[in-house]
Amino acid sequence: MLKCSQMFSDSMVLQREKCITVWGTGEDGKRITAAIGDNKAECTVRDGKWRCELLPMEAAEGLTLTVTDGTDTLTFTDIAVGEVWLCGGQSNMELEIQNAKDGAKYLAELNKDTPIRYYYTPKVATAEEAERQGEQTAWQRADSETSKCWSAVGLHFARKLSKELGVVVGLIGCNWGGTSASNWLDRESLENDKRISSYIEEYEETIKGKSLEEQKAEYEAFLQHEKDWLAKAQEFWKEDPGMSWGQLEEKIGVYGWPGPRNEFNPFRPTAMYENMIKRVCPYTLRGFLYYQGESDDHKPDSYYVLLTTLIAKWREIWGDDTLPFIMVQLPMHQNAGAPDYKHWCKIRSAQMKTFRTVKNTGIAVILDCGEFNEIHPKDKLPVGERLCLQAEKLVYGMDVDAFGPIYESCIFKNGKAEVKFANSENGFKVKGSIKGFEIAGEDGIFVPAQAAIGGGKALIWADKVTSPAAVRYNWTNFGDVTVFGKNGIPMAPFSTSDDL
Repeated sequence: MLKCSQMFSDSMVLQREKCITVWGTGEDGKRITAAIGDNKAECTVRDGKWRCELLPMEAAEGLTLTVTDGTDTLTFTDIAVGEVWLCGGQSNMELEIQNAKDGAKYLAELNKDTPIRYYYTPKVATAEEAERQGEQTAWQRADSETSKCWSAVGLHFARKLSKELGVVVGLIGCNWGGTSASNWLDRESLENDKRISSYIEEYEETIKGKSLEEQKAEYEAFLQHEKDWLAKAQEFWKEDPGMSWGQLEEKIGVYGWPGPRNEFNPFRPTAMYENMIKRVCPYTLRGFLYYQGESDDHKPDSYYVLLTTLIAKWREIWGDDTLPFIMVQLPMHQNAGAPDYKHWCKIRSAQMKTFRTVKNTGIAVILDCGEFNEIHPKDKLPVGERLCLQAEKLVYGMDVDAFGPIYESCIFKNGKAEVKFANSENGFKVKGSIKGFEIAGEDGIFVPAQAAIGGGKALIWADKVTSPAAVRYNWTNFGDVTVFGKNGIPMAPFSTSDDL
């Protein structure tokens, strides 16, 4: 029986100016024809699968795609050709517009003529679930009700991009809160690199000697514990809404999320790669937007390898090693009562290093968009718009001011550090007084420093450090953000020290 991938439905958006991949399953030996008007492609079903490639098309709306094997015919209508971006990552990419700042206002502006459409990849843990839920998924047109569950970051990105380009923008929401990048990678990539193989090794140790029945019982026991725990937590929060997570755990025990990472837990390594990414691949798209890193803060020293491996793998399975990949650098964050572990600093540094070393990448610096004791900042407008600026500059060749100041080089002389910044030709903007600079001598002990900025440079010094050897800026999980470019984008955090 002829079938198209679950990615294909009425109202979908196809990528303009690139060959359009159409694929599915069918009866071996059958000849498949896919057509949008006069644009036709043919292929043969082999091993139950087929894949056709239509020629590139210009932006358009109101098109129809037909796929036939000579016996069965599938028809998809109300198709647009425009720009398609995949929105990947964890909860801050997933955060729905209905729960974001001013969400009701933005939703009220949406209607069926809004040039934005959305495909929500089913959040599933197994191939069986993916098949079952995939039959119920479809591309959605925008409106004030349907769009409530769309990614707020994605929506703000698409609102700006569709306006600037004058074409329909399609978003593929492919994200899951609380996920590590290891959830979005294949097993081979993780296993074959000793720098990140611990994700697999620790998983194997967890399930060692346990049958599938034992693993299932273990995970179901956790789900019951989770249900009971959250019910008790709600009671305590009713009495004291300000009660911290730590105080809750003192009263009712450890929450223990996400539970035992076994074959029944969606948060096991590779789960989202196998059951989500591979289901939307190889849908033709322009590039990836990626907001993730929070759930890898326990292994910050290997995050650069993890992230660059993910980029390479996603590009590989899409068959294009130049696909743009634009990431969000983590903002300020620290939980109340928690020490400053400075692990988010390392994640931010890994993200910036990825931007510097991997071709066709962009980075949206949102250091100023964090909230103390809130890992899910609600104002996603600047995040989406800064991602859009990155896309406009990197992908569409537009002359836009997409960056704030970014560290370029440093020299030490006369007891001071002179730091040069890229993207600072128009000068700096300081909110309040300059904060966040630190300086260290050969002993590697950083102390707060004074700073004077101007002319694309910063002069940094501290009376306690007469022979400086390293300097850093906002090397903290949470702190004041005071230095920006004239365009309002904050200076990116940095450290010149090799010993991070």
